Amino acid sequence: MSTKIRPHTTMGEILAEYPSAKIALFQRYHVGGCASCGYELTETLEQVRQKHSIQDSLEQIIACIHESEDVEAKLHVSPEQLAAAVKRKDLLLILDARSAGEYQAGHLPGAHHLTLELKFEGLDTWPKDTPIVFYSNEGGRSLDAASYFGAYGFTNVRSLDGGLKAWREVITK
Repeated sequence: MSTKIRPHTTMGEILAEYPSAKIALFQRYHVGGCASCGYELTETLEQVRQKHSIQDSLEQIIACIHESEDVEAKLHVSPEQLAAAVKRKDLLLILDARSAGEYQAGHLPGAHHLTLELKFEGLDTWPKDTPIVFYSNEGGRSLDAASYFGAYGFTNVRSLDGGLKAWREVITK
């Protein structure tokens, strides 16, 4: 049963019912993605709105939360979809969102390690419609990376569902 979101609803309550709200709120308002734009789970929606000087009305913010599943769904790509794109030789950038050690231990063919330098180069200079697929071990870090780029205006970013683990299970059969 859906709980009605009100100004006094805590972020913890919102995220418990709408886990994808984290992504949607970050992409739309740059709220919740880093230490400077973070919030406590005990803060209310109105407190977060005031703390981050969000100009939209509470109704607009609540609508963003209600639409969050659709926002997140657009960030996903399955291993099969990525394999088909690679096979077609689609022009896309595959970025490994894992640590340097994880990348060096093994990565997808043609993938680049998402270093801090590459991240800022991309944010500063790449066309906003650059097709990018991020991946990590299980898809969590890559979803964060795709969301981050989406928050900065990138329109064609995806995260590999299940990450490298799913890729190996599905594609290397």
